[in-house]
Amino acid sequence: MSAADPVRIAAIEAGGTKVVVALCDADGAPLEQARIATRDPQTTLAEVRDFLEAAQLRHGTAHACGVASFGPLTLDPHAADYAHLRRTPKAGWGGTDLRAMLPVNLRAAPFAIDTDVNAAALAEQRHGAGRGLASLAYITVGTGIGVGLILDGRPVHGLLHPEAGHLWPRRAEDDAFPGLCPFHADCFEGLASGPAIEARWGATLDALPPDHRAFDLQADYLGQLAAQVVLLAAPERLVFGGGVMAQQALFTRLRARAQHWLGGYVDSPLLSRDDFIVAPALGTASGVLGAFELGRDALRAGTEG
Repeated sequence: MSAADPVRIAAIEAGGTKVVVALCDADGAPLEQARIATRDPQTTLAEVRDFLEAAQLRHGTAHACGVASFGPLTLDPHAADYAHLRRTPKAGWGGTDLRAMLPVNLRAAPFAIDTDVNAAALAEQRHGAGRGLASLAYITVGTGIGVGLILDGRPVHGLLHPEAGHLWPRRAEDDAFPGLCPFHADCFEGLASGPAIEARWGATLDALPPDHRAFDLQADYLGQLAAQVVLLAAPERLVFGGGVMAQQALFTRLRARAQHWLGGYVDSPLLSRDDFIVAPALGTASGVLGAFELGRDALRAGTEG
C-alpha cells in the first residue's frame, strides 16, 4: 500500500439470518454495501466473495478485512482452526472457515475476526452509546442471545469468548416452557430469544399487547442476565440490541428487574440512571461498523509491526 493509495477496508457482519458486507473508506463509510440472506455456507459465502471482488473492481482494492460473526468461533490466530465456526446452533455451519470466503487478495491481507456481539460492543464503545467509557457490555436479543464485552477498551477473549446467553436463569414459577436451545434447553437463549418468544406465545413480541404477560416474563429473564453480567464483569454500561429489543416498552421493566435481581448489593449511583441500560446509539449499524473497526485495527497493527 503506497502513501497515495486510498485505504479501503472490507467489513463483514455474519448473522444468523443475514450477512451485511461492505467495502469501506478509511473512516468507515461504506463505498458499497450489500445484504445477503444467510443460507447454507457454500451459497452464502460465495455471494460474499462475489460482492467483494466486484466492489473492489469498482472502488479499489481493500487493504484489510474485519469479520464479525455469530459463533462460537476460534479466535486464537495461532490455532489451526482460526476463524472457523465451532459447535454452533446454526445448522450446517459448524466447522466453516470464514476466512476462506474472502477473495484471494484479502486472504493474505491484515485480518481480524470476533463475535458479532463483541464487534457491536466495540463499535458502541468507540462511536455510540459507550463513547468515552472504558468498559461496556452489548447484549443482543434476537435469533439468539449473545453478550459482547469490552474491558479497558478491548474485546474480551480467553478460552473462547463470552457466551453469557447460555447461562441459566432462575425460572419463573408459572413458566413451564421447556426451552429451545439445542445444547442447554432452558438457558437464557433457550427461554428469551426471539424464536423462544414465538414458540412460547405463538406470536412475536411486537404482535402482543404491551400488557401481555410476555413482556413481564421477558423483562425478568433479561433483568437476570443484566444482573449476572454486572456481577461478573462490572461494565460501566449495558447496551441491549437485537430485534426483540425494538420493543421500547421492555426497557423500563428491564431496568427495574435488573435492580431487583441485584438486590441492592452493587452500590453504585450508575445503576439507578436511565443511561446505564440503553438501546444501541448506532442502531443496526453496530455490527458492520464493529467489523470495520476490527479490520482497521488489524491494518494498523500490520503497519506498525
